[in-house]
Amino acid sequence: MKRDAREKVLARVKRVSGQVAGIQRMLEADRYCVDILNQISAVRSALDALGLEILTPHLENCVLGHESGQGHPKTKPMKPSELVNEVRAVLSRFVS
Repeated sequence: MKRDAREKVLARVKRVSGQVAGIQRMLEADRYCVDILNQISAVRSALDALGLEILTPHLENCVLGHESGQGHPKTKPMKPSELVNEVRAVLSRFVS
């Protein structure tokens, strides 16, 4: 992942972390259950957006760039069918 993209993703992770900490504070303050559930929904949406932000460059660089040698340096060598299986597994976990 490029440096500017990594910084953007890290900022998003920190924001999500703050939202999760907010849920903890809401529980400790005995806030109304619906307010807490709304915050949980917001965290889920934020995590989905984070996942897409990571998934897109993964597909562009690690999967499509794999054969050209432009993939992530920590990517293990895989056959195209193995790459497809990896993406399928990741997507099935991501969308569940």
